[in-house]
Amino acid sequence: MDTFLGLRSWQWRAVDWAAAAVAGFAAGAVLMVLDLLWSAIFHPHGPWRTSHMIALIFSGASPPPADYPFSVGVVSIALITHYALGIVFGLVMASLLVQLRLDTEPLKALAAGAAMGWLLYLLNFGVLTAFFPWLALLRGAETLAAHLVFGCVAAFLYWRLKRTAAEP
Repeated sequence: MDTFLGLRSWQWRAVDWAAAAVAGFAAGAVLMVLDLLWSAIFHPHGPWRTSHMIALIFSGASPPPADYPFSVGVVSIALITHYALGIVFGLVMASLLVQLRLDTEPLKALAAGAAMGWLLYLLNFGVLTAFFPWLALLRGAETLAAHLVFGCVAAFLYWRLKRTAAEP
């Protein structure tokens, strides 16, 4: 029966957790820069809107402010949250990439990263908006594109940074 199901040939593969954490952190940095640039150029609310929306999750206030001024406290909370979640997503994505053997070639990693970025977007703006309804204001094509880029960058960096068993 095991042979029929292919269970004998399946083997747990080790994940390079350090590379996964770095990939998630770096992809989070890319996402943050893209969001700041896009918001500064195209949004009338300015570049700090996303930071205010994320900080609201922890501040306890429910309605988003009418304007989004720069605030060290708000940006600090948003950065800590953003990078911590980026690292967690990097760890989860790397474990999936490795076990599904999608970390063997860069194009496979990029395609899987895009798919996982899309799933992350659905989680963030489909599920989490039930708990934090103001996040729905961030829905849109540019946010989806940023999540796709995040997934691609995280997956590609994991592919590039991971150490194989042959490496020390």
